[in-house]
Amino acid sequence: MAETNHAPVRARSFSGLLGMCMLALPAAGGALAQTPDIPTEEERPLEATEPAEDVTPAPVTGNIFHPRPGHARTYWDGLEGHVQIEAGVSGNPWTRSGRNFAQFYTDRANTVTMNQIMGSLSHAVTDVGKGYGIGFVLEAMYGSDARFDPTIGMGSGSLTGLYQWAPTQAHLDVHLPWIYRRGIDVQIGQMYGLMGSEGTPSLARPFYTFNYASDYIVPFETVGIVATMHVTSHMDWILGVDAGNSTTFGASGNNNKPKGYFGLAWNNLMNGKLNLHAIGHFGPQGNNGRSVSGGGWTSAGMGRSANHLMQYNGDIMATYHVNDRVTLTMDGTYLHDDGLRDDAYGISSYVAWDIRPWLTFNARGEIFRDNTGGVITEYAGYTSFTKSLSNQPFPYYAAPPTTYGALTLGVTYRPEFINRHLSLGKFTVRPEVRLDKSLNGTRPFNQSGTMSNPIVNNGTNNMLWFSCDAIWSF
Repeated sequence: MAETNHAPVRARSFSGLLGMCMLALPAAGGALAQTPDIPTEEERPLEATEPAEDVTPAPVTGNIFHPRPGHARTYWDGLEGHVQIEAGVSGNPWTRSGRNFAQFYTDRANTVTMNQIMGSLSHAVTDVGKGYGIGFVLEAMYGSDARFDPTIGMGSGSLTGLYQWAPTQAHLDVHLPWIYRRGIDVQIGQMYGLMGSEGTPSLARPFYTFNYASDYIVPFETVGIVATMHVTSHMDWILGVDAGNSTTFGASGNNNKPKGYFGLAWNNLMNGKLNLHAIGHFGPQGNNGRSVSGGGWTSAGMGRSANHLMQYNGDIMATYHVNDRVTLTMDGTYLHDDGLRDDAYGISSYVAWDIRPWLTFNARGEIFRDNTGGVITEYAGYTSFTKSLSNQPFPYYAAPPTTYGALTLGVTYRPEFINRHLSLGKFTVRPEVRLDKSLNGTRPFNQSGTMSNPIVNNGTNNMLWFSCDAIWSF
């Protein structure tokens, strides 16, 4: 998620998890548009899709209640419960900081982490009569990933260690048979951001690590209302209003000025081969509190000017299915922040190839530019990110203006010799190798900053690292 200001702006052995990842690979036998409401069997490909679900014409049967034969199904028989557990490690032998620079969820180098235990209770949008439909999603997460997915005012800061918790979705979904032949879908409450190509749940992206844009540009969480108007069978119009990136209202807001979405999505073009979306998120995102200091650091408060200094996010994504096995995705993102006086933008490309039903090869290339160095920030403390959102002093370090390049290669492996014996859920392993590089001569990697000099340019100009995560999903 893009930030609006900087402050004045114990590693464990990873051999165990890495060994498990390598063991699974030879015993032969990824991601939705900024995250699905509930986990599905699809782990690939990325898709440009509308945020709301299509109305289901009749009551559906979920996986919690099982109505007896001969008894009519009720609405509550459609309840679905899901769990994902993800643990991973990022190996970086060359780091002198113990960190992988410019990363949120995979910032801890050479440290096995339990990234997320994510649970959800949901109901698909289901017909309740006269063309109306109602559904909902409740979801929460515990783990190291929750450090970077808070919503201020919703349990934020209740845990302060490496492992924290965060509610991630709590929204009511309604289908309205209004105006358009296919109606309007509305989501009300806390929901994932609609932009970007990589989502927060572990199986809502093709890799363990994230691209720069998904970490630093697109909103993670919003609280508000989003309406998806199905203008035609292939085009949707998206409008929304919300409290801002990872904030709520009142004392838990940043400036209590409205923000929102405007976008269009085109689905199933070219005989179902092509999906597109163009979505923007606009509004003032700075904190209008006064900047305060403590412990040698300064908060991100901007005073009253935050009420009118705008932030503009834009995302254009296209997904093309070459055939049943190969999918290509291109995602372009842009951020302009009046408060930072900064522009950040990038383009990411993906290739996903289903080599076998149980094995998918993934490749990702990205070029990302941070014009002033005001966006790419390493949050040094367990609670730094939450404090940056809530106008508290926070430790950090950053880089000079840099053009970043990154290439990631990996596989998504669903080992049949394990999954055939699981009575519940399935097991997935995702090893990857990644090279990040400064393309303009700066040296921000593998070194940390200091309180007196938080801008790092005495590290290395590249970062080669090896990562692997293991996921059990139900």
